[in-house]
Amino acid sequence: MENNAFILLAGGKSERMGIAKGLLKYRNTYWILEQLNRISKTTISKVYIGLGNDYELYFKAIPWLEKAKHNAQSFQNLQVKVTVNKKPELGSFSTLQTVLKSIKNDCDILINPIDIPILNSQELNFVIQTNNLVVQPNYKGKNGHPIKISSQCWNSFLNLDLMDDNSRLDFQIKKIDNSMISKISVKDKSVIENLNTPKDWRNFLSEN
Repeated sequence: MENNAFILLAGGKSERMGIAKGLLKYRNTYWILEQLNRISKTTISKVYIGLGNDYELYFKAIPWLEKAKHNAQSFQNLQVKVTVNKKPELGSFSTLQTVLKSIKNDCDILINPIDIPILNSQELNFVIQTNNLVVQPNYKGKNGHPIKISSQCWNSFLNLDLMDDNSRLDFQIKKIDNSMISKISVKDKSVIENLNTPKDWRNFLSEN
């Protein structure tokens, strides 16, 4: 079995959307469950969800997520574990760091924010199977998500001071030599979409 884990970040305030993004309704289910469904169609078997500001709303809407805070729960052949960031006001990197502390340090990870739709399984599997310090899908010259990061790279994130302006994923990737970064050309524009507002969501639904 591949030693990869998928991290789904859902700890933000969702102020512009007006509702926790993972709890948006999508085809008779919640968006966060649709994201898990998409992951389940790949070779990934372990998923870590990072919650923060609206964690209580998630637990109320999807009770098994609260159970996953204590023990991994099964969902469509995935083993799902939930971590709650107690200081989400420190930003998305703080949620990522909180999740990383619960992952085995020899595991490669894929990181995807809740508001970026997970791309098709065929191209996602290609990202998963590519080995380098960092692997990024690229749509028409624009880098997107999920970003795959090797264990030897992300372990250094654990010691970063969250009050430091450099404690951002994009800044950390910029420090890496280009030869250690693989950019995978994909045809799925989902990798660069960002569902921040109700208008973004309506447009996405109309296209899907």
